[in-house]
Amino acid sequence: MKKLLLVFTVFLISYGLQAQEVGVRFGEGANNVAIDGIFSIGEFSRVHGDISFGDGVGLDLLYDFLYRPFPDADGLDWYVGAGPSFYFNDPFFFGVSGEIGLEYHFDFPLAVGLDWRPTFWIVEDTDFNANYFGLNVRYVIGR
Repeated sequence: MKKLLLVFTVFLISYGLQAQEVGVRFGEGANNVAIDGIFSIGEFSRVHGDISFGDGVGLDLLYDFLYRPFPDADGLDWYVGAGPSFYFNDPFFFGVSGEIGLEYHFDFPLAVGLDWRPTFWIVEDTDFNANYFGLNVRYVIGR
């Protein structure tokens, strides 16, 4: 567990200068509150990472594609993506999460979004959970 957290921390530091948004995610998942970060990869793609603490430590690292469906609605985006999810506790869980969400970037450095993350758990127990919904509130860096 410590090695994986170290790898995640190094990843965050290496992309820290390119971080777009940092904040919190409230909602269902490994724990109810998570530190939420967005790291831009291109104009329409990004890595969405969450690390949550509670009974155990949860880690999600999702690759998202951004879409701007309404050109006249500046700041409104929706996204879809997928990636690995980990939950470090007794027992350990590993799975794959999908993500679909809608977010709005205000004229000041704040982004608010809603997302849905269905997760297919593979390790310790095979299970599918479609009840993970969340509210993201993030500070936009460099805006």
